[in-house]
Amino acid sequence: MGLFDFFKKKEKTVQELEALEKGLEKTKDSFFSKISKAVIGKSTVDDDVLDELEEILVTSDVGVSTTLKIVERVEKRVAKDKYVNTSELNNILREEVQALLEENNSTDFQNFDYGSHKPYVIMVVGVNGVGKTTTIGKLAYQLKQAGQKVVIGAADTFRAAAVEQIQLWGERADVRVVSQGMNADPASVAFDTLQSAVANHEDVAIIDTAGRLHNKVGLMNELSKIKKVMDRVVPGAPHEILLVLDASTGQNAIEQCKQFTQATDVNALALTKLDGTAKGGVVIGISDQFKIPVKYIGVGEKMTDLQLFNKKEFVDSLFKG
Repeated sequence: MGLFDFFKKKEKTVQELEALEKGLEKTKDSFFSKISKAVIGKSTVDDDVLDELEEILVTSDVGVSTTLKIVERVEKRVAKDKYVNTSELNNILREEVQALLEENNSTDFQNFDYGSHKPYVIMVVGVNGVGKTTTIGKLAYQLKQAGQKVVIGAADTFRAAAVEQIQLWGERADVRVVSQGMNADPASVAFDTLQSAVANHEDVAIIDTAGRLHNKVGLMNELSKIKKVMDRVVPGAPHEILLVLDASTGQNAIEQCKQFTQATDVNALALTKLDGTAKGGVVIGISDQFKIPVKYIGVGEKMTDLQLFNKKEFVDSLFKG
């Protein structure tokens, strides 16, 4: 089995799909109850319905620019044939959202070419409280369960208890954690982690980083230093810079994405806490606005509830029933 081959399964299991649908329940309930009200008493999808749809998408945190694209697509569809009920409008929305995601971000994680990198190095970034540590732990667990040798570098050394938390997740996932304790130099931790990963012939190295620095310049300098140090040990590292965002914060998640993508070369996204929010539309907005692959979504508390993001499965679950 090659690195990440276990992620290349064609479809999720029944249990995973059920977890995805359950995780999107709050978003779906909020979204469709509003759409149903918008079309009550209407015999055609007129300008009033389109205005209502625009408001529904914006308040679901899809984002203004992405909302306008979707509404324009729907408007073109109904200009030919007047769809008259909620079910038909839902089908149009499903198709247009799916098409938008395909056009803007056609690369799914299952098809990502990892080449011959070993260790494959993932640097994880994101502000405190978004679920960064939990995401690292769950990802490490799933990699370990698939037979990969994984090491975690505890390079978030500024926040109290951050090192202890990542060590606890390492124990849960049964993977090794490299640590120098609180207030250690993060770049030094990253350097040691990669050196030991090479020495131990490990497949994946996941490097945690600080979730809060004083300003964007400080963030950029710190992340640049860590990247340079890792590149000395493993040329080309980090191969993936994974930004973790809390979906429940809606537009704030979009702002965080904007700040981090300006500070460093983010090439993968993880959106957490979808099960606790009605703002799941932010996944669509972020995918459209930043053209960066959403690779993982968090849909529950279980170790297996960090799922690979599949656009079709996500849209199908969002519009199901």
